[in-house]
Amino acid sequence: MANSHGINRVLEPQGFVPATAFKLNNNRELESGEIRIRLERIHIEWSHFQQLCRSCGYDDQRIRGKIQGSIEKHGKMYNPFSRSGGCILGTIEEIADNDEINTEFTIGSRVCYLAPLNSVPIYIEKIDQIDYIYGQILCTGYAILFEEKQILEIPPDLGSAYTLAIMSEGDSLYAAHNLAALHKNKKVIILGRDMPTALIYAAALQHDTDINCEITCIIDITSDSGLSTERIQEFLKPYVRQTYFLDIHNPTSALNALSKDSSLQNIDQVILAEDIRGADTLAVLLVKPNGDVYFTAAETHYSDGQSVANSLSKPVNFYAYTECMSDFSHFIIEMIRHIQFDLCEMDLLFKEHRIESLTKRNKPQHILMGTNGHENSFVYQSPVTKNMVDEIFNIAKFDCNVIIQGETGVGKEKVLSLIHHHSDRADKPCIKINCATIHENLAESEFFGYESGAFTGAQASGKIGYFELANNGILFLDEIGSLSLNMQSKLLRVLQENQFYRVGGTQQIDVDVRVVCANNIPLKDIVEQGEFREDLYYRLNICQIDVPPLRERKEDILCLSEAFVDSCAKKYKVEKELTEDALQTLYNYSWPGNVRQLENVIQRLIINSKNTHINAADVDAIINESFYKEKAYSENKSFEDSSSLDYHQFMENQEKKIIEYALQKEGTTRKAAELIGLPQTTFARKKLKYGL
Repeated sequence: MANSHGINRVLEPQGFVPATAFKLNNNRELESGEIRIRLERIHIEWSHFQQLCRSCGYDDQRIRGKIQGSIEKHGKMYNPFSRSGGCILGTIEEIADNDEINTEFTIGSRVCYLAPLNSVPIYIEKIDQIDYIYGQILCTGYAILFEEKQILEIPPDLGSAYTLAIMSEGDSLYAAHNLAALHKNKKVIILGRDMPTALIYAAALQHDTDINCEITCIIDITSDSGLSTERIQEFLKPYVRQTYFLDIHNPTSALNALSKDSSLQNIDQVILAEDIRGADTLAVLLVKPNGDVYFTAAETHYSDGQSVANSLSKPVNFYAYTECMSDFSHFIIEMIRHIQFDLCEMDLLFKEHRIESLTKRNKPQHILMGTNGHENSFVYQSPVTKNMVDEIFNIAKFDCNVIIQGETGVGKEKVLSLIHHHSDRADKPCIKINCATIHENLAESEFFGYESGAFTGAQASGKIGYFELANNGILFLDEIGSLSLNMQSKLLRVLQENQFYRVGGTQQIDVDVRVVCANNIPLKDIVEQGEFREDLYYRLNICQIDVPPLRERKEDILCLSEAFVDSCAKKYKVEKELTEDALQTLYNYSWPGNVRQLENVIQRLIINSKNTHINAADVDAIINESFYKEKAYSENKSFEDSSSLDYHQFMENQEKKIIEYALQKEGTTRKAAELIGLPQTTFARKKLKYGL
């Protein structure tokens, strides 16, 4: 099959491959070496699927809109904060007409495509259903395939949902099986988040082998499948010796709980089947010296496990699945057939219990049970933020320039602090500059300093600039997009040469500065508008961190609220506490001003609330007051600035603000319509009219 590996499908940036590109060409017309399939199902990697659901409040329409919006923008499934694994099921409808193509597939073949979703040009016409059980979408549309080794034909007698889910893990399952068979590992522990994961890894270990594995399963206690622990234990009994439910995030506590089981001695192999913080430590503690620890993904805290083993002076063999295995398909298909009855039974169990459980995950009282992250005062709980923090830690250790992007108030300076504290420049200065506050005429002297007598009004002793102040450290340029093009060209030269002259100076000054910059509007957009130099953009954009808005990491609202309450209560020397309904109200609000607005609201609640317990009514009063004051000011300001008033336009603006307020307060069209006394159909039409 003639193949360009999809490189000719890359629209931007040119020179990249599909998996790393920002945008792909998803036109249905085929090029040489390509195959187009009619979509049936898309299986989304679980952390990505959870993020979608949480950010959209498990609302079907919002999830559909977000997926289709991403594909319209990028031409593929795109998520910068989580893994982009997954796979696609569909039927081949066209193969490019090329004499060099030699493929075993034909039009009408039902196939699974295993390439990462972020590398596949996709067009979705309609999303028919969202499968919350497996993290899949049933849809109509098409996908363009160009890696024949990643295409597998699916037998018609296998169920679509579970087959696709298992195929997405297929090569990792096969690698885990091969490792156990090669080393004749008889005692194996599976660390996982849920019953399906435990089932398929246990089945893979036992399939097509002469070794009688004694398997123990440890499921994270914070997992919520909707099934009782007794029911899960009963279901897994044919596959595992024992199933434990423990807090894997607390590995020493989990180890103590397991110490009474004498059979958990001399464990040959531990499989980390999910990305759970603390699982790496528990695995090292459980495995015997010179035993095997297998990570199903390289990003599953692999390096942390090695550090733990080194700190304990314990020899451990670490393995991480990092590459595609081309010969696993027969093994996996036969394994699925072998456990097909149990897979069907599991389907029925989850259909009865799990949908209800998924909606409960959105409740604050459940989310508060989780373990908060807390890095240098950067408080978080959302998996989305956790992925971003892991990315920050990785970027921090590379001494390169960084762009931080995100809406106003999302916490870009907090991200800067994380980069600084975890970089090799942690003990050096971090100079923070807001470029929007610098007058254009003074910009050069502020950045590069000036010599004595350089201009009228200059200090007699001269002055050092920001670059010299930040030498050997980090220079943070907030709102860098506000700099003039002239200043941008001078900044570019310093970044290229690491040298400059002070204003009025003749001596060249050498500096070693890591530049981190931030902007509310994506710099790429400003480049396209001709207001930011493209060469400077690429000089700065070695790494980019996109900080998601608070509405897309709603779990963070709860832990941030609690943290802000504690901080403000200590500051003002009072005792205050948020009630459960207050947390629910904070959780449901959309927070257009992000973390900064949340902190402001909490501070006002601490000061204005007369009682120790802050309830939902208190929160509503502050949020609604802020909303109406902002809207009223906006309308009054526009009226003051105008010499005349368009009555119809004024009334439309007011109606739009009322519709917008109702949506922000209630979250759904039904509740919002009830709030302002409109029929839901009328409300929906007005919502559509104003593009809300």
